Amino acid sequence: MRPSIDFSGLWIPLVTPFHDGLVDHTALTRLVKRYAPTGVAGFVVCGSTGEAASLDEAEQLAVLDTVLAASDERPLIMGLSGYNLPQTLAWVRALCSHPGAARLAGLLVPAPHYIRPSQAGLLGWFKAIANQAACPVVVYDIPQRTGVTLAPDTLLALAHHPNIRAVKDCGHDAAKTQALIADGRLQILAGEDQQMFTTMALGGVGAIAASAHLHTEQFVDMVRLLRQGDLTQARALWAPLVPVIDALFAEPNPASIKAALASEGWLQNELRPPMVAARLPARDGREKSHFGG
Repeated sequence: MRPSIDFSGLWIPLVTPFHDGLVDHTALTRLVKRYAPTGVAGFVVCGSTGEAASLDEAEQLAVLDTVLAASDERPLIMGLSGYNLPQTLAWVRALCSHPGAARLAGLLVPAPHYIRPSQAGLLGWFKAIANQAACPVVVYDIPQRTGVTLAPDTLLALAHHPNIRAVKDCGHDAAKTQALIADGRLQILAGEDQQMFTTMALGGVGAIAASAHLHTEQFVDMVRLLRQGDLTQARALWAPLVPVIDALFAEPNPASIKAALASEGWLQNELRPPMVAARLPARDGREKSHFGG
């Protein structure tokens, strides 16, 4: 196993652009080259924001290759999910043997969706994946997508594993978040954009924030100030971002983010079914983004 990296800072979970139903690698390259110099810690590839559930394995590897080529040596976290353990472990092995695997800082792994296993079953799931992976595992605690909650004791037990190093925290449980931060063995990354200021003010190390596709430099600066403990300056940057985040999550992610990026010419306003495109009417009634970039 490779040594653990520091997952601190702002990570962008990239959208996957489409054009006429196919992955638009030209648009993806353009996006990555736009964000790489902004001071982001790195990119999450094929996460839920990237509509990974609608991509087959060949498409996911192609997306990974495009981001590897365009990301200026920025570290990457690769998303994976599933509910069949042997198939999931086979995919972990495929990712870890991929030519670009040396650039993978970690794998973002949620609980198995739909199955709703016990806490003992969840421990077995994450340990099996961490044992197989050649890079660190970031536990993705997102019960609204998986249907199962990772209990605090389960996460603290997983912290004993040398290859489980961080949590993307979407658990909507402030007490659990604070307990994990106080324990100190796992790095805690805010996964709910609306909670990133609070999570970092409590001691979280950073965020995986889909809304940072817009106003990226402002998000980067705010995260830097929070890490430095400068709450006053960070709060001044955070306040105008709150309505942007609220607007971007008014429809299922990443519909509004893609609509905003499309209005600025970065990609086509296209998602794969059953996701549908969002419309962002401006105050004058024309369809465009007024979130800025």
